[in-house]
Amino acid sequence: QVQLVESGGGLVQAGGSLRLSCAASGRTFNCNPMAWVRQAPGKGREPVASISCSGTSTNYTDAVKGRFTISRDNDKNTVYLQMNSLKPDDTAVYYCTADRGSARYYYWGQGTQVTVSS
Repeated sequence: QVQLVESGGGLVQAGGSLRLSCAASGRTFNCNPMAWVRQAPGKGREPVASISCSGTSTNYTDAVKGRFTISRDNDKNTVYLQMNSLKPDDTAVYYCTADRGSARYYYWGQGTQVTVSS
């Protein structure tokens, strides 16, 4: 079992930055590919960024490429999402997720709210 706790959300003006953190506990964190998934009001969940176990492979949805950076520190069991040049369209609840074997997005945190004002 893996437990995930997000932090770092908040209210920021357009063009600003936030850094989200996700602290993981439980077994096999180092072998879990991780991802950030967001859900905007009235919309479905959207994978934003993902990172491999080693941290050497990352992927981003087109909407955030060049603005967001996902990283992980396996010694601290923590994954991060650095968000720069934020836009009102980035407003959403951001969830940290972890894969389990071939099951993507198997474990979920409780989410952290990010609100970007124009």
